[in-house]
Amino acid sequence: MLPVLLVVGVGGATLASPEPLDIDFMLGAISPLAVLSYGPLATAALGAASVALLIVPGLHRDQQGNTDLLTLGFVATLSVFVSFVRSRRDAQLDLERTVAEAAQRALVPAVGGRVGAVRCASLYRAAQRDTLVGGDFFDVRAGPHGIRAVLGDVQGHGLSAVATVASVMGAFREAVLDEPDLEAIAARLDRRLRVDSKDTEHAELFATAVLVEFSPDVRSVRVVSCGHPPPALLRGSAVGAIELEAGPPLGLGLAEFAPATAVELELSPGDRLFLTSDGVLEARNPAGAFYPLEQRLTRLSGTALGALPDTVWADLKRFAPRVQDDVTMLVLEPAADRRTGHDGVEPERRARGPAHRSRRAPDHGGRERPHGRCRVRRPRARPARLRYA
Repeated sequence: MLPVLLVVGVGGATLASPEPLDIDFMLGAISPLAVLSYGPLATAALGAASVALLIVPGLHRDQQGNTDLLTLGFVATLSVFVSFVRSRRDAQLDLERTVAEAAQRALVPAVGGRVGAVRCASLYRAAQRDTLVGGDFFDVRAGPHGIRAVLGDVQGHGLSAVATVASVMGAFREAVLDEPDLEAIAARLDRRLRVDSKDTEHAELFATAVLVEFSPDVRSVRVVSCGHPPPALLRGSAVGAIELEAGPPLGLGLAEFAPATAVELELSPGDRLFLTSDGVLEARNPAGAFYPLEQRLTRLSGTALGALPDTVWADLKRFAPRVQDDVTMLVLEPAADRRTGHDGVEPERRARGPAHRSRRAPDHGGRERPHGRCRVRRPRARPARLRYA
């Protein structure tokens, strides 16, 4: 608006003054200022208006020379050219930004509402400014072996970690369809990261993650941790941390020697699992104290499922105004009509799939799960213990 105000102001001042005014220097600023805000056509129109104000005989102005007129005309013409170049550059930047946002949104799943017989709510905040994806990742997927969820954190944050996040997310989404248990999914993610880093010297590429699997009737849940903090269980007004032995982080090649083991927890109606990244757990207030997540969840336990992540985020920002790490939260709750998924099919029937005539694999302390045309033995998980805040 400033170039337009200058045109109106200079024209009005010269018409209102009975004496000639020496304000021609202001006309030279109209075209360069127009370059910052307007396209070539608008810049040309404002440049022509500034030239007209200089040469219209009806205005009370000082006597102008040819040099002033040529200078103003040259500045106006050059400004039109610069505006054209800037418009082309802005269009290219807008296209690149649109492509980048589309690529980032493909990595951030649209988790919300419900996945099968599990209700979900999530929040994702990247630490790097003007980016949608950082070093955290999460997803909830329904597959032939049940509903699986993952939340984790790769080494680093910001755009430098996006490639690793894409690799891990792709491996998880495939593993949900293929692998019969969480331990196999964790091993597959570990192998994916090791393959990605094998050709890079001193890559030190790793990630921490927590994996969750609901039983077909969503009355129990299995949890595996790969170097990541365990979920919190919200049961009524009480909040307890699921105690489990965390396996090594993914990508270090240690899963073969110290594989992650699952724990199993029976769920009651209304139970919620709260998964989060270390951006929440390691946030500090100005005094250096860590964010007391379990205590805050106890106070916020009555919050509706869909509003809980945003409520915790608002509370976290009040506690630690300068959060410098990626923040991810995922809340999972079995639906009230837990016996039926979103497609109207009972989870047990969906998990079993078509009946196959096959011999049952011997039970050596594990559980049998359907897998293709045969049944595979699933490792038995030990019962989980809860530590209440």
